[in-house]
Amino acid sequence: MNSSLDTLAEHYSALIAGIGEDLNRDGLLDTPQRAAKALQYLTRGYHLTIEEVVNNAIFESENDEMVIVKNIELYSMCEHHLLPFIGKCHVAYLPTGKVIGLSKIARIVDMFARRLQIQETLTKQIADVIMDITGAAGVGVIIEAKHLCMMMRGVEKQNSVMKTSMMRGTFRTSQPTRDEFLQLISD
Repeated sequence: MNSSLDTLAEHYSALIAGIGEDLNRDGLLDTPQRAAKALQYLTRGYHLTIEEVVNNAIFESENDEMVIVKNIELYSMCEHHLLPFIGKCHVAYLPTGKVIGLSKIARIVDMFARRLQIQETLTKQIADVIMDITGAAGVGVIIEAKHLCMMMRGVEKQNSVMKTSMMRGTFRTSQPTRDEFLQLISD
């Protein structure tokens, strides 16, 4: 195990012991190490850069019509309770001479989702980076997610869904552009 993994495993051992469990119980013997590996996986977005994720997949294009990728599933963890939120992301942009490889949009969503933050921040990060790397005339991002911190604890509301949006450029300044995006993702 590397030292970071060892440190995380030690902290998980303390947490498990702190709730009164027996770390020597058969089912928990390897749990600290498994939990440490899982946390590293769930937060792997910290170890990626946008350059690595995009990998030069920006291509010249004469298309200047809206490009939409909808229903990109995402899994993240809120920074307040370290509990998951799970949902989908819709991304649209208006190219101005450049398009981004289709899978790169989903990879960008994953890179930011695999970090601790709130949904509002995640939505903004995705919109800002796509606007920046494509030079688009506008970007729209909508995330719909269920938060386990609201479902498993606190108010325990199982059917609540949080929706956030971030509109940049023409998606913010042109109502017809915004309406087209909203209509196309509602189908």
